[in-house]
Amino acid sequence: MINNIYIALVITFLIALIWLRLNDFTARKGWISSRLSRKIIHIGTGPIFVLCWLLFPNSPYAAYLAALVPLSFTIQFFLVGIGLIKDEASIQAMTRSGDRREILKGPLYYGIVFVVITILYWTETPIGITALMIMCGGDGLADIIGRRYGQTKLPWNRQKSLEGSLSVFLGGTILTGLILLIFIGKGIFVGPAEDYLFPILIISLAATLVESLPLKDIDNITITLTALFLGRLLF
Repeated sequence: MINNIYIALVITFLIALIWLRLNDFTARKGWISSRLSRKIIHIGTGPIFVLCWLLFPNSPYAAYLAALVPLSFTIQFFLVGIGLIKDEASIQAMTRSGDRREILKGPLYYGIVFVVITILYWTETPIGITALMIMCGGDGLADIIGRRYGQTKLPWNRQKSLEGSLSVFLGGTILTGLILLIFIGKGIFVGPAEDYLFPILIISLAATLVESLPLKDIDNITITLTALFLGRLLF
């Protein structure tokens, strides 16, 4: 924890900026594909940002200031997506096809979700963190595993596979558990840690089922809303 809330904000912003620009650079250089870069950003940005919450001192303004970080990037995504800002590196890193308008879908929804949950939930409850980590670890990993190893197609959605769905469940469960374990260790949430296991498993399972539905480009919203709803019931 850093005593000065503004220093915590600056450090959080710099860490997020470095992470995003590093992925922009690797994608533009062609070291990794745009599709893989998009998913690495999806998986990694959330945990990095949420762990930065631990830098902020107790303050009624902490959540609002922290939310400025994803808000600033979300505004940038919007401006790039509509063509007002030219940023080829971001386009290469966050789109599948190189069409800037793709940023106005998944990446934009991703940023909005982080802004809203940061403000509404912050560290007062594990509900928000659980929803974010399941979205990051679950939905982000599904595309990577599903495209590479997905052989068993789901009967209700032939575009997705059993292997991809299993990665949603495992990725969401593991990432959520690790982040909550850190927050429990820091005394933010009360233990014992095993009390969190059942809610995480149920929420991850429900998120997996929702992710498997044939709903295009809105997984960041549907998975998060599902996790928030169940989180309010189970935590």
